[in-house]
Amino acid sequence: MAEESFQEKTEQPTPKKIADARKKGTVAKSREIPSALILLTSLGFFFFSGSWMFSSLSEFMGGIFRDIGSFKIHDITTASTLSITILKNILSIILPFMLVVVVAGIVANIVQIGFLFSPEAFSPKLSKFNIIKGIKKLFSLKSLVELIKSLIKITIVGGIAYLTIEAQLKTIPTLMQMDIKDIIAFIGMTSFKICLYVSMALIIMAVLDYSYQKYEHTKSLKMTKQEIKDENKQTEGDPQVKARIRSIQIEMSRRRMMESVPDADVVITNPTHLAIALKFDSEKMVAPKIVAKGAGKIAERIRDIAGDNHVPIVENKLLAQTLFKISEIGDYIPAELYQAVAEVLAYVYRLKGIRNGV
Repeated sequence: MAEESFQEKTEQPTPKKIADARKKGTVAKSREIPSALILLTSLGFFFFSGSWMFSSLSEFMGGIFRDIGSFKIHDITTASTLSITILKNILSIILPFMLVVVVAGIVANIVQIGFLFSPEAFSPKLSKFNIIKGIKKLFSLKSLVELIKSLIKITIVGGIAYLTIEAQLKTIPTLMQMDIKDIIAFIGMTSFKICLYVSMALIIMAVLDYSYQKYEHTKSLKMTKQEIKDENKQTEGDPQVKARIRSIQIEMSRRRMMESVPDADVVITNPTHLAIALKFDSEKMVAPKIVAKGAGKIAERIRDIAGDNHVPIVENKLLAQTLFKISEIGDYIPAELYQAVAEVLAYVYRLKGIRNGV
């Protein structure tokens, strides 16, 4: 066992190992994909519906400030009713945007990991409250990678913002001569450009990060050769135990077969190496059926049981070989052998008739 613990995890994870990890909520997932998709979807929403959203908010808030002097607030109930009305109107305007963001977040996760609900991932574990493990995680390679990613994101956002604003430096001094609507439009368009470029950069970063997360996930699930052997034993069973079970099954099947020999009408032999027991009931069967067959010692045992139970034994080398080769126990004889078997059965029935004095 000590030797096993020092084995290197060089083998790719098996489908079972991956499935078990998935049940625990351990999957390859990038946090950057939801961030990028939510930002891009939000931009799309504002591009197509932003003017409606802001005009609706402006109109509603303008109406509030315009009519604020006419509001008569006598008590807390009136104030609450007014507050709820205002809140409902604001929510009705921003709710579509909130729904778009939520759907984008859900889609981003489904694209990565599919539909996954893992109660085990939410169950409390004492290991999560282990201070030493927490400190180790803080200074782990994973934490370092996350720090580098954060620095890269800050650099990208800062760089894109700087370059975009720098391109507008000639326009900024003229803002003092514009009216408020043009200033707001300029700020909105510049902000939109910054967010668009940032979202495109984040998508590229998200794809790279997902590839890295998938690599790390596979690496963390790698197995030793011994672990694969142990898993095979669990899923397929110990080879020795399987062999033993198979041996018992064969023995039981053979015993049932031997119990059918006394009821057979005839045993056709090779004469010594093969034995095939046939039974025919014209009222229940469409053709003679093979109830037992065997070679070597089993054939010898079939002949002995047949002899002990007065079942006729007929030597027919060609017929015995053909039946043994193309038929299994429980099969009806094939049509091409009807004639040959009929002749054997006719001989047996005549023999039985002579013995019975018919």
